[in-house]
Amino acid sequence: MPRTKGSKNRPKTNITKDYASQITEKQETVASLNTEIASIQKAIEEQKNTLKEKKAALKKTEKEVASLEAKKAKADAKAAEEAKKAEAESVVKKLLAGGMSADEILEKLK
Repeated sequence: MPRTKGSKNRPKTNITKDYASQITEKQETVASLNTEIASIQKAIEEQKNTLKEKKAALKKTEKEVASLEAKKAKADAKAAEEAKKAEAESVVKKLLAGGMSADEILEKLK
């Protein structure tokens, strides 16, 4: 005779099943999960909109930074040119004060 499978120590369960209460319990769970899903989807949409706004602001700010950097470079180049011009004028004034002629000064500048 073959041995029976399974534990002989398992508890006996009552077979009375209340399907109506189980159905209502599961329906309540489904309803709560649906409301949670809806709230999560709403939060995701809000986050997407916020992300879109932040990206647009970032792009605008980066453009402004690039234009300011270009203006700064242009101003720096102009300032350097002005400094060279002022230095050349001071050298010419010193040489003229030293008694050199304009032709000699031009030769030195070349």
